[in-house]
Amino acid sequence: MTTEPARSPSSSFDLVPRGAAVIEYTVWCDWDIGHLYDLEHVWVHVDAAGDVIAVEGSQHGRRVDLTGCAVDAGRPVVYLEPGKHAIWSSPVAMQPAFARIAAQCGPFAGNDGVHVDNPFGDRGEITATALDHRLAALKLKRDAFRPAFEFSAPSPCEAAPLAPWADLAAWIPGRIQSLISDIRQSVPHLEAVFLDCGDTLADESTEVKDETTEIVSSADLIPGAENLTRRLMARGYRLALVADGPRETFVNILGQHGLWNDFEAHVISGDLGVAKPHRRMFETALAALGLPGEAANRVVMVGNNLERDIKGANEASLISVFMRWSTRRTHTPRDASEKPRFAIDYIEDLPDLLERIELSL
Repeated sequence: MTTEPARSPSSSFDLVPRGAAVIEYTVWCDWDIGHLYDLEHVWVHVDAAGDVIAVEGSQHGRRVDLTGCAVDAGRPVVYLEPGKHAIWSSPVAMQPAFARIAAQCGPFAGNDGVHVDNPFGDRGEITATALDHRLAALKLKRDAFRPAFEFSAPSPCEAAPLAPWADLAAWIPGRIQSLISDIRQSVPHLEAVFLDCGDTLADESTEVKDETTEIVSSADLIPGAENLTRRLMARGYRLALVADGPRETFVNILGQHGLWNDFEAHVISGDLGVAKPHRRMFETALAALGLPGEAANRVVMVGNNLERDIKGANEASLISVFMRWSTRRTHTPRDASEKPRFAIDYIEDLPDLLERIELSL
């Protein structure tokens, strides 16, 4: 509470009492339907007798006048936007925003991951990895709902406890890290993505090859492959190259395009002495990432060869994704062992497919 103009201790706004004083309430929520962590605010202006004369609230980063909100037994009654917690004076005032709110609670749920663009993040008190952002988004996409826009007051047992801002501010960073630790354990997700190279990332028709050694010195990428690994890394996926051929081929091709170091592991038949579909190729890739064998059914293998990539992935219990971009090899499985779980025509379709797979886990 302040009786003089002052800076809000918990927001970016200046507080200017409209009467004798203004009281700031900071509302903490573990989750917003768009991201982990949310703070909203209510500012209550009172006269010298302590009676409410005006109320303001926060809505999506802005401060709004809540003139017209009810006052019950000397306390203002405000309403929280479903899923987003923005403060409104009444359901009637909120009604023009119902369509937007329904979209945010449904198809746009989970768009923002962990909320770190705030003073706690600026000070380094909360941090989140790319994986943390993805897991938070997956949780919230699973939590998507259709708002009923039916409002009721909380029961006494549901009333939120009150604490001084200093105490809440000291508690928030630990609370966020606890929530992040929880989603790492509780949200089903893919552990890794294995990628082939030829006609999956690189265009085999453009290969420049030494006919005596079979080593490829250069090749173009297929359309969409240039940014794929960066897009996957930005979402926190762990990547392994699982490819048949001499190591030098893949060092040359992927190195030429700056992609070699995007892979956490490189499992190459020329090193192992066996080629796909041999199980050792996939087991070695799991081990290289420190994943146990039972994690195989949470790992995706993407390749263009039904006989090698898809059959090998299926027999190793991985999730097989057939890349159909090239017609250089057959698209018709010889038997059930070569039938892919999923298929894509273009490599840029992979990130969205991975999300759909994770949401189905």
